[in-house]
Amino acid sequence: MTLEETKKTALGEWVSIASELRPSISKNIDGSMKPFYLTRAFTYSAGDKWQLEIINSADAYGKVPLVKIRIKGHIIWQGEHPIVLGAQKVDFIADEAYEVTPLHQGFCDAVNQLPGKTINKWEVNVTHDLKGKGFAVFGLVEGQTYAEYDLIYLANDMLFWGAKHVDGRSFDKVENRPTNLQIPMIRKK
Repeated sequence: MTLEETKKTALGEWVSIASELRPSISKNIDGSMKPFYLTRAFTYSAGDKWQLEIINSADAYGKVPLVKIRIKGHIIWQGEHPIVLGAQKVDFIADEAYEVTPLHQGFCDAVNQLPGKTINKWEVNVTHDLKGKGFAVFGLVEGQTYAEYDLIYLANDMLFWGAKHVDGRSFDKVENRPTNLQIPMIRKK
C-alpha cells in the first residue's frame, strides 16, 4: 500500500485479539524479565489523530486489571519502513493526553512508594494526567511530550505495530524504532 492507502485503511477502531505479552524493563530476582500483560484499543482519525487505551493486567488472561493508560495525540508519518513492503515508519506524539487510572490497590500501593513530588497520591479509579510530568515508571520526563518511534503495517484487515525489543527497551528514541512486527490488532466490530 502507498502512504495514502495506509492512512485511509487505518482509519477507525482497532482492538487486541486477546491479552498480549510484552517484555518489561523490570526484572525478577533471578535476572529474568518480568512479563507485562496488556490489551490495546486504538483509534486512528482524520487529521492524523490517534488515541490508545491500554489495560495492563497482573495475569496472562487479563482477569486482574492493574492500570488503564489513555494516550492521545498526533502521528507523524516518516516514510517506508524496510521490515516489509507497505510498512510505514511513524512517530506517535502524545501531545494531547497521557492519563493513568489505577484499577487495583496493589498498583496504588506500589507507585505511592516511589519518590516524586509532582504526582498526587494514587487511588483506585482516580485518573492522573501525566502529560508533561516526570514519571519514570512510564518513561516520562518532566517538561517533555512523550513520543514513540514505531511502525504501522496493515495486512488482511489487521493492524500491526512494531514488537517490543526483547531487552525491554522502549521506542523512545529514533534508533530504538522496532525491527519486528508484534501481534496485530483487529478492527473493532
